[in-house]
Amino acid sequence: MSTLAPDTTQHRRIMGKPALWAAAAGVAAGAAGIAAGELTAGLLSPLVSPVTALGGAVIDAVPPGVKDLAVQLFGTADKIVLVACIVGVAGILAALAGLLQRRRPGWGLALAGLAGAAGLTAVVTRAQSSPQAALAPIVAAVVTMLLLRMLVRRLATWAPSQDAQGPERSPLARRSFLNALAGTSLAAVVAGTVTTVLTRATAVASGFRGSMTLPEPATPAQTIPAGASLSVDGISPLVTPNPDFYRIDTALTVPAIDPPAWKLRVTGMVEREVEIDFATLLAKPMTERHITIACVSNNVGGDLIGNALWLGWPVRELLAMAGPKAGADMVLSTSNDGWTASTPLEALTDDRDALLAVGMNGEPLPLEHGFPVRMIVPGLYGFVSATKWLTELKVTRFADDTAYWTPRGWSDHGPIKTQSRIDVPRSGRTVQSGKVQFGGVAWAQHRGINRVELRVNRGPWQQATLAGAISTDTWYQWQLGLDLTPGDYEVQVRATDSTGVPQTEDKAPVAPDGATGYHTINVKVS
Repeated sequence: MSTLAPDTTQHRRIMGKPALWAAAAGVAAGAAGIAAGELTAGLLSPLVSPVTALGGAVIDAVPPGVKDLAVQLFGTADKIVLVACIVGVAGILAALAGLLQRRRPGWGLALAGLAGAAGLTAVVTRAQSSPQAALAPIVAAVVTMLLLRMLVRRLATWAPSQDAQGPERSPLARRSFLNALAGTSLAAVVAGTVTTVLTRATAVASGFRGSMTLPEPATPAQTIPAGASLSVDGISPLVTPNPDFYRIDTALTVPAIDPPAWKLRVTGMVEREVEIDFATLLAKPMTERHITIACVSNNVGGDLIGNALWLGWPVRELLAMAGPKAGADMVLSTSNDGWTASTPLEALTDDRDALLAVGMNGEPLPLEHGFPVRMIVPGLYGFVSATKWLTELKVTRFADDTAYWTPRGWSDHGPIKTQSRIDVPRSGRTVQSGKVQFGGVAWAQHRGINRVELRVNRGPWQQATLAGAISTDTWYQWQLGLDLTPGDYEVQVRATDSTGVPQTEDKAPVAPDGATGYHTINVKVS
């Protein structure tokens, strides 16, 4: 009488290399652990999750040159790339943990524990962390370790190590491992999906923003002068639409702030500390102004600059309520995520339109641009003025306090440098011979522009047509038609501010206080 034996050929084919299954077990356990940690963070502390905390720690730790390179390579997608890198590294470590746990039981668990410790350190050191936030990385590590131990044990009953003795295991062991692996993977997907839904649900800021109505300005913006916007195809619009406005900050995820719970404190060297909530701020007499802001990381000819219509309450009014003391020369502004900027006190108390902005281009601030409140200060680069998700203004001295970027090699002062850019034609393009239209923008916020010039192949400078200005706090459009015959051309642009000082030709990098040099393009005329 014959007996039925297991289909060992099929078993071996499905089994493949045990090491690959061990790596898969590690990845599944790691994914489920991370998902559990993110879910815990979504329930207890949405502002600080293990992944975002690790990303923030990376942003804090990298040298300024690496940060600049990331912005140059990836632009505003730099944070997406960073998250992808974190997930990729986590996947590699998880696979390694699976391999170690199979070969040397306990080593894989130790690696998972070390990763959890790194996540815990990152979370508890974030500025917006809370005691309950520490639970998320602990949950992530514990879930990962438990699942890794369970999966590798089941794998061992199906595929014992090469030095193990005895017959091959039954299909029941194989089924047990594969079911556990599939269940773990499914749990990771479900937890991740729930976290996404939960995160969206807890971002009450979106709902509040969508339902709020901005107050009417007590001091409306002046009407845009006729001729301020030129009809040149491809030139940057005079006012940058919100979806196209650049975003550069250190927040890996956009803070979700509940406006009714928001408060802004004025502390430090003041006669009296002041605290204001969102409803009180909205009731203040608002000022509306067109203001161009720029990132200090903007390279010559770069696009990390934009012009918008801002609505807000003058910062000087709030500071006057607090009464800055003699000797103070700086205001250290703090974001909800702990980022800080050092702004000269003078720039916030003089007659310029430094605003606690609540509106942008006729609508409440977009979440990614600082909702509910951010600072806008004409004439200064954003790294020393444009704090988003604002929570505190500390009146202090440059000698006593340093902002986020200062110890990282950047200046503690950041006045805007005169710059100009050629928008059309783009460098490297081929254009038809004859009258070739050049156009672009120039800026020297809080000083203004009085002349823009172009030169071809290092020849004489030719003055362009400068559009009318909204104000000295915005950029200016310009255009110039040049008669060009077939050939290759180098075209450069320069601007002169309203004080008569032209921008410098000397090339300088963005660090420590802004790039300089002429924007230069090359075009072929056919």
